[in-house]
Amino acid sequence: QERPVESGGGLVQNGGSLRLSCTAFGNIFSILVMAWYRQAPGSQRELVARIDNGENTLYANSVKGRFTISRDNAKNAIYLQMNNLTPEDTAVYYCNSASATLAWGQGTQVTVSS
Repeated sequence: QERPVESGGGLVQNGGSLRLSCTAFGNIFSILVMAWYRQAPGSQRELVARIDNGENTLYANSVKGRFTISRDNAKNAIYLQMNNLTPEDTAVYYCNSASATLAWGQGTQVTVSS
């Protein structure tokens, strides 16, 4: 089954920025409402942001105003620009459809130091 490939994570200081990318083969992204999720140690996976084909977006309250989700269907990719990061944003970040219908990828680790 198609698995997204996430990249762009890393270690940043409090207040820093990162841009995550997620790609997949085929044109699945063009027909799906896509989303970014994250899972912190000891916590359940949570939806962070979603974007539909009309580029309408929705964000979790905890990231609203700091994160921006975008998509490029021609490149089968979605992105997550993360600004003003805090240690509470530390997690493994995954992309999937908004209804989590794809197989989960390995994710990309984001660590924010205080």
